Amino acid sequence: MTKQHAPGFLALVTQAKAQIKEISITELQEHNQPYVLLDIREDHEWAQGHLPEAMHLGKGIIERDIEQTVADKKQKLVLYCGGGFRSALSAQTLQHMGYQNVYSLIGGYREWCERNLPVEVPTAI
Repeated sequence: MTKQHAPGFLALVTQAKAQIKEISITELQEHNQPYVLLDIREDHEWAQGHLPEAMHLGKGIIERDIEQTVADKKQKLVLYCGGGFRSALSAQTLQHMGYQNVYSLIGGYREWCERNLPVEVPTAI
């Protein structure tokens, strides 16, 4: 079931995508330059599974915690969410904060799973 997004949200995402860089899953897989992979989804989404080697920094706290997590503003960052919309908004925000090499993953977690690529599921403590 695909959720219908509100027109105002879609307009905001379209505006953000015009100002950021995006990377496809194929490009990411072929990429050999070091990067930090950030899952910006909600805690409950992260708990259901995430991309291997991803770090979790939810959209609600990313602006507050990014500088402690990734201090180097030249470090390549690849952000993903469920479908590539929230990550586009967060990529734009990080650019405003001075991060120079930020990408949003096209298709996000949903497309990653549709391609049957590996995911990690956190184990309960």
